[in-house]
Amino acid sequence: MFIGNYSASVSKSHRVAVPKRFRSELGKSFIVAKWYEHCLVLVSEQGWKQLFERVTGSRKTLTSPVRDIDRFLLGSAYELTPDGQGRVVVPENLATYAGFSTELVFLGLNDRIEIWDAAEWKKREHYVTEHAANLLDKFANENA
Repeated sequence: MFIGNYSASVSKSHRVAVPKRFRSELGKSFIVAKWYEHCLVLVSEQGWKQLFERVTGSRKTLTSPVRDIDRFLLGSAYELTPDGQGRVVVPENLATYAGFSTELVFLGLNDRIEIWDAAEWKKREHYVTEHAANLLDKFANENA
C-alpha cells in the first residue's frame, strides 16, 4: 500500500528520484501516465491493469467514453526503469501536461502514486482541505 507524501527536485531534463519507500513496492520497472487534475499517476506493472479496470469499470464494450479513457490513459503511458539511484526521466509530454517546474510532490494513495508539481499540489491540497467534509457527505449520499 502506498501512503504518505514526499517532495523531490526535478531537473530540466525531467530526471527525478522516485522516493525509496515507493520504489520497493513498485518493483524494477513501473508505469507512468497522465492522470486527472493535471497530475501523473505512477503504478507497478501489475497494478496498472487493476487501476485501468477500476477506472473503466471492467467495460467489455468499447463505447465512446471507454475509447476516450483508453486514449487518455493508455495513449500517455510509459514504462520506466529507474537507474541505480532510483532516478527516472519523465517523458517531456507528461512533464508538460503536469506543468512540472523544479519541485514535485509524490502522493501515496493506496493503489497508486500521484505526481504533482509542488505549487499545483498546494492549490489542490487547499481545496481538498477546505471541502473535505462536503466531499465526504456527497460521496456518502451517492452511495447510500
